[in-house]
Amino acid sequence: MRAAWSAPRGLAIGLTGPPGVGKSTLTGALVKHYRAQGRRVAVLAVDPSSRRTGGALLGDRARIASDPSDKDLFVRSLAARDHLGGLAELAMPALVLFRALYDVVLIETVGVGQSETEVADLADLVVFCAQPSSGDALQFMKAGVAEIPDLVVVCKADLGAPARRAAADLTGALSLALRDRAPPKVLLVSARDGVGIEELARACDALAENLPERRPGQGEAFVARTLAVRFGREGVQSLNTTVSRESGESPFDALLRLSQSLRARLRRGEVSKN
Repeated sequence: MRAAWSAPRGLAIGLTGPPGVGKSTLTGALVKHYRAQGRRVAVLAVDPSSRRTGGALLGDRARIASDPSDKDLFVRSLAARDHLGGLAELAMPALVLFRALYDVVLIETVGVGQSETEVADLADLVVFCAQPSSGDALQFMKAGVAEIPDLVVVCKADLGAPARRAAADLTGALSLALRDRAPPKVLLVSARDGVGIEELARACDALAENLPERRPGQGEAFVARTLAVRFGREGVQSLNTTVSRESGESPFDALLRLSQSLRARLRRGEVSKN
């Protein structure tokens, strides 16, 4: 994992949005586009979990068009289980491995609402998917969801006027919600007809060239989140150090080091696990 973290090869694109918006269909269209360019693609599809087995229900994976004989395409489903935020506990380690091996990694979250913004701590850039006539313009006035996307796409552009109206409403809502910075571009796409897919891919590539360095922050967020689950807020607050950027320490090494430190302190009764 240390080697994979230190040698990222690909661009990680997070696709998020409410249930039924068309994330899986859009993921399939992007896979087709990138593979036509000769780029190696991995897909990480986070699915709802079975209440009986805890495994992924595979609903997203079934909707992603892929060629099982294509050796340069890998699709993996992960069960969200009891993990909130639209992702899964193993999403970060899986992403790090995929990003070291593939040119593009597409991360499709579980259908999310207003506060599930964890994908912003994982992906290199985030694409929020909206759909016509869904009231998303009002939801975008809320800071939690407005702050995470680098791009916004209105899916099902083949619906015509309702899709164009939704794009205009979202553009206005984002301008009001994000007065301290330029709002993300709003694009119209139709995965069914292939409309806007090439423009979306070009926009992602353009953003990748100019994005600030996010990966050290991704590692720090992963370590803090995992420690909070294992040891509680008081345990995390008792630490004076986190991931060392200067030493080049990977988040996985940092997680092991800090976990060992907290376990030792718990045994000595120096910190409570709350």
